[in-house]
Amino acid sequence: MNRSLVVFVVLGSLLIFNCKDGKRYHETTITAVPEHSSDIVSDILAFQHSLNEEFRNPETSPLPDKYRKNFKGLDFFPPDTNFRVKANLLRTPEAIPFMMPTTTDRKSEEVLYGIASFLLQGKRYELEIYQNLELMTEEGYEDYLFLPFLDTTNGEDTYSGGRYIDLAIPGGDDIVIDFNKAYNPYCAYNKKYSCPIVPKVNELNTAVVAGVKEFKK
Repeated sequence: MNRSLVVFVVLGSLLIFNCKDGKRYHETTITAVPEHSSDIVSDILAFQHSLNEEFRNPETSPLPDKYRKNFKGLDFFPPDTNFRVKANLLRTPEAIPFMMPTTTDRKSEEVLYGIASFLLQGKRYELEIYQNLELMTEEGYEDYLFLPFLDTTNGEDTYSGGRYIDLAIPGGDDIVIDFNKAYNPYCAYNKKYSCPIVPKVNELNTAVVAGVKEFKK
């Protein structure tokens, strides 16, 4: 999927891993973190626009031709700044790399970069954040981080397999997680792709009504 949303423009998503070959989850761009509410909403809308443009382009779209030809845009929840949180990042430099299962026989070699702790709707949650060992050696992806998660909207309003968020290594001990930039893995659109399966440890017992919704064919 363009180093667009985390360094998407980011973007939501720096360039990220394309599920098809296991090298990128999503090609995105990650930019500077906005501080003001109006800038945050503009940033979210820019993410949505960039993602739609990617899906329209036959060179970058995961959609089969029969769906792409009539593609009018992905379905998103309305931007909601309540789903943009500042998390404390506990780094795990001693973590041992492991092979993350995917939707095919392929496995993705990841390492736990850190654990993000944050408040969402008045409750505290933790999510694990990963770094892909192959991708981190490529120019432009040295600081790319991967956050897959599940929530109670999965299988109803959102893709049953969960969603991803692209992040970049922060300079300090805090990291901004914007669930408005949550996107579906490519396999939600096309079964030919191989996508990392969200670990159960990253299941949130709450409804994240932000980001991309389930794709309706």
